[in-house]
Amino acid sequence: MGDTLTEETFDAVVAQDGLPYLVDFWAPWCGRCRLLAPAVHRLEQEYAGRLRVGKLDVDTQPGIARRFGVQSLPTVLLIEHGEPVARLDGVITPARLREAVGAHLEPAAGS
Repeated sequence: MGDTLTEETFDAVVAQDGLPYLVDFWAPWCGRCRLLAPAVHRLEQEYAGRLRVGKLDVDTQPGIARRFGVQSLPTVLLIEHGEPVARLDGVITPARLREAVGAHLEPAAGS
C-alpha cells in the first residue's frame, strides 16, 4: 500500500507529480493505525491516478512527525502543493476519512 516514506525521501516523494498526497502517520504498536489501514488502502484504490498515498512510521522517522506536529496516532494529513489541507487525528472512522478526502477530490467516474 502506497509509498513508505522516510525523512530523506518525504519532500521529494510527496511533491513528485503534483497530485494530492495522503500521509498516514502510524506506528507498529498502534492498534488504531492497523484498523485504519484498510480504509486508507481503499481510498488509494478509489482515487488511483488522482491521489497518492504513503505511510510514515513515527517511531523510525520522528523528524517529519515533529515537523507536522503529530502528537497522536493515527494522524492522517492530506497535502496539496506542499501544504496540509486536511488533518485527522486520533480515532478516525473510515467514513470520516472518506469525507475529509472527498471534500478535496471527486470520486472516480462510475463510482
